[in-house]
Amino acid sequence: MRTLYFDCFSGASGDMILGALIDAGVPFDDVRRALGSLAVTPDLVRVDRVVRAGVQAAKFQVSGEGDHEHPPTQGHDHGHDHGHDHDHTHGHATGGTAVAPHAHAHRTLDEISRLIDGSALSGAGKDRAKALFHTLGEAEAAIHGTSIDQVHLHEVGALDSIVDIVGTVFAMEQIGATRVASSALNVGSGTITVAHGRYPVPAPATIRLLRGAPIYAGPERAELVTPTGALLVTAYASTFGPVPPMRVDTIGYGAGSRDFADSPNVLRVLVGESHEAASPHAVVVIEAEIDDMTPQIFGVVMDRLLDSGALDVFYTPIQMKKNRPGVLLSVIAPPGLREGLVATIFRETTTIGVRHRETARECLDREIVTVETPLGAVRFKLARLGGALLNAAPEFDDCVRLAGEHGLPAKEVQAVAMKAYLDGTRTT
Repeated sequence: MRTLYFDCFSGASGDMILGALIDAGVPFDDVRRALGSLAVTPDLVRVDRVVRAGVQAAKFQVSGEGDHEHPPTQGHDHGHDHGHDHDHTHGHATGGTAVAPHAHAHRTLDEISRLIDGSALSGAGKDRAKALFHTLGEAEAAIHGTSIDQVHLHEVGALDSIVDIVGTVFAMEQIGATRVASSALNVGSGTITVAHGRYPVPAPATIRLLRGAPIYAGPERAELVTPTGALLVTAYASTFGPVPPMRVDTIGYGAGSRDFADSPNVLRVLVGESHEAASPHAVVVIEAEIDDMTPQIFGVVMDRLLDSGALDVFYTPIQMKKNRPGVLLSVIAPPGLREGLVATIFRETTTIGVRHRETARECLDREIVTVETPLGAVRFKLARLGGALLNAAPEFDDCVRLAGEHGLPAKEVQAVAMKAYLDGTRTT
């Protein structure tokens, strides 16, 4: 099984990821040609060889658009996508070549989708790139309290972030990994100052995109994971943890803008072969027995726990002391989120005690693709084992939405979507 591992010991950003993939063997000229379909001129992007704390790495650079509108503070580099990304400077050193300030473009999702539709990506690549931006739009809309149709993507809507995301989708297709895993992400520490005020690290959009992924605060007082980096790592990685058993063939290093004195500010990718059917990884199971809570509250509790990063929440009817019927609340989550989830359970329910244990789980590799049907677009969740497709299921929320728009039963929309998917696979 072709396997790729993101080693995020110094965080992750869009340009670090793309630089690492190029360093791991994806030809830069091929990436540049693919980006040319976005009206990106050849001289707009380049790759420099730099050294970060003794480690040679590829620094992917974009110039021409994307100057971040907030000023530098606390010694951080606030180029586009904060401390890690491109050198769109405000007159302060970032360890790379400064470029002149320029206007910052805010694009809507529709505008970005049109750019992607005109790109040289494959059909599946275009679907993935648009889905990535849709996820970004959802995160920004939730933070700013607006709808996804109205949101304008700020720093992630600039040309350089579009280049990072589209370039990474193209590079990942070239790598051809059937399994992607990642380490826990070092998010850094401290605060950043943006147009809306001073925020803790990770920034609001970043932490929302990192829900469900293991993170930790390293000693560097800097923003090490950017929204684009969080998006790409969590979208591609199906498991998180230590390096899986694999035979490493190639190694790539992508450089961030800053050069720390005592640690290399790079993202490392490992590419090779793995013969493991499925990689087990640790989760925590939290349980609480409840027999004295109003039934309406259970739905609220589930929503709160899922919003806090739980991977799954479910209820089981049980028999409790004094012959009382009760409910067993079960929560499955990354181990690092245990304390926060337990606090949520105590705050939102009537229980006075919980129990928890760590266990392992194995998951199929998953991918979301969009399928065009006679009724509209439907996302499909594909599940693979060792590269072999085992399951393909339409997203039920999409089917319900289309059922309401067309006045049809949801089960009929499911059938239409499945037929469109199968017809497409027979012709490709």
